[in-house]
Formats: sequence, C-alpha cells, structure tokens
Amino acid sequence: MIKLSDYSTLPPKGLDKKEAKEESAKMAERLGKLQEMLFAQKKYSLLVVFQGMDGSGKDGAVDNVFQDCHCGGLQIVSYKKPTEDEFGHDFLWRIHKNTPAKGIIGIFNRSHYEDIIIQRVHKWIDEDRVKLRMDAINAFENLLLEDNNTQILKFYFHISKDEQEVELKQRINDPEKQWKHNPNDWKERESWDDYMRCYEDAINKSAIPWHIVPVDDRWYRDYFILKTLVEALEKLDLAYPKIAE
Repeated sequence: MIKLSDYSTLPPKGLDKKEAKEESAKMAERLGKLQEMLFAQKKYSLLVVFQGMDGSGKDGAVDNVFQDCHCGGLQIVSYKKPTEDEFGHDFLWRIHKNTPAKGIIGIFNRSHYEDIIIQRVHKWIDEDRVKLRMDAINAFENLLLEDNNTQILKFYFHISKDEQEVELKQRINDPEKQWKHNPNDWKERESWDDYMRCYEDAINKSAIPWHIVPVDDRWYRDYFILKTLVEALEKLDLAYPKIAE
C-alpha cells in the first residue's frame, strides 16, 4: 500500500545537481533518437500521463523532457473542465479519441484521472461512481496496452504543500508567470488533504503502476522522468525499418 506521506518531495541525498543536469541533457537527446525510431517503426505507441496539484510543474516538464523530440511525433493534450458536449458523453469519450496512434508519443497534461480526483474531492460523484470509473480506467488502459501496443507511463508530480505555496505566489509576483494565475488554485488548495487521499487511492487501485516523482526541485523532476522514459523505451525492440528486398 502506497502512502504519499512516505515519499519525499526532494531529490535523494548525494545526487549532484550539476551532474544530474548534464545527464538529463544526454538523456533528452537519447529520448529524441528513441522517439524517431518509434515513429519510423510504427509498432508501438507511448502514452505519458502527467498528474499533480496546481503548481507542481507539469507544463515545465513537457517543455524540458521532450525538448529534443520531433514535434511531428508528439501529441500533447491538456485536459480542463469538460465542455457541454463532453459532459453529454461518458467520461472516457474525450480521452479515447486522443490516445496516440502507433508511432506517436501522446502526452496527457492532466488526464482521465481528473474524473475520479477533482469530482470526488468536491463530491460531484458518489463512491459507487468512483469505483465504477476506476474499474473502467483499468479496463481502458489494459485495452490500450494489450490491443494496440500502447505503452503507458504515469507520473504523479509529488509536491510539498509549502512548495506549492511558493509556486502559486510566483504566479502573482512574477510578471512572466502572471498569465498562469488562477484564484481558484488557492481555493482548491484548501482541500489539500482530500486531494492527497484521492490521489493515493487512485494510485493504489491502478492496474498499471504509477511513478511518484519528487518535484520540489525541478531539475530532479526532469532527471527522474527522462530516466524512466529512456529506460522504458530501450526495453522495446525499437529499430529503423529497412527497405524490403
């Protein structure tokens, strides 16, 4: 049983920041090469899920981790409040149509887990509906993996409450970040304990495991995610297709 309070939001002691950043640059370049092979081969796809509290650095991770990937092989989707049309369908309808085709790395900045996190925190759905949706999510992800060779890597951005306050204040005080400021983020912060409980429950009940990323120091966030992605892709039999003889 995973308890988020048992996980540090900081880098492991002894890891040198300068060396880690240098290694991250090399891994970003390697990820770009692996993505090219993935795109050329069209045997697998990769779905990368980023979930976390406001201010946990999901946008920055997208920019930094995939900086050496070709945009033609990336598909980035940011999920916000469902539209009226989306509300008129089942909760996975808007998700399924955005899953990556073979050869593509799909990045979900927030995801289908919003529908069992925020809706649960605010009690817009009851616990029976939460269980129903969790079962549907597990079936959905297994379908992608087993039926379409879609590898799924899910990252929970583990930020401390103190660091989140720092990040949200920057959105007020830093002119270059004020466009990100949303007063509702502070309102949601009041439900911090409920969010932690719901995230923890979703992580523990997921059929496909999560990676819990310490994000209080953003350089380590990038290092952690890059290392996980590169190691996962290198386990696949990726190769450039050859001309048929």
